[in-house]
Amino acid sequence: MQLLSLNLGTVRPLMIDGRRIMTAIGKAPVAGPVAVGRLGLAGDEQADPSVHGGLDKAIYAWPGEHYAWWQAQRRERGTSLFDETLPAGFAGENLTLQGLDEQQVWVGDELHFPDCVLRVTQPREPCFKFNAVMGYAQAARDMVTSGRSGWYLAVQQPGTLEAGQPFELRAGSRSVGIAQALAGKRHKHLR
Repeated sequence: MQLLSLNLGTVRPLMIDGRRIMTAIGKAPVAGPVAVGRLGLAGDEQADPSVHGGLDKAIYAWPGEHYAWWQAQRRERGTSLFDETLPAGFAGENLTLQGLDEQQVWVGDELHFPDCVLRVTQPREPCFKFNAVMGYAQAARDMVTSGRSGWYLAVQQPGTLEAGQPFELRAGSRSVGIAQALAGKRHKHLR
């Protein structure tokens, strides 16, 4: 398992349905080590701390393997004029991971990197901003129904992270899986 990309973003405006909305969903890859504190990555921002950020949602992880599926969704729905490759950070994730997905991760599991430890807290539940970034109105629903949501992490042991680092998954209590927790949210998005 590997950290493919480390992504940071700042709050900036996004036009959604003619309204100017402040968001930090647009993350971009960075090179070199980044400090990790209890509230997340140095230089990363969140626009709405009521739903993003804080101790239990300090960092957002996303399986890089999901990008091919999302590119296909955008093509099928006619929202993408080009068959472009979506860049790391496009879904708003801080960590683009390789070799780990929602079926393998449980609340309480820990990701051990060379210099820090992150604890899995919950799946991402997307909002209208994700629809806007993906370019179609049902993207949030597709995230939940497909199980391709990624998950939030708390910082168990501060340190640093850098793209390219390997990491190890260490099991927690294994009482609620990310896929199981996400399935519990599906009814909300199927209405």
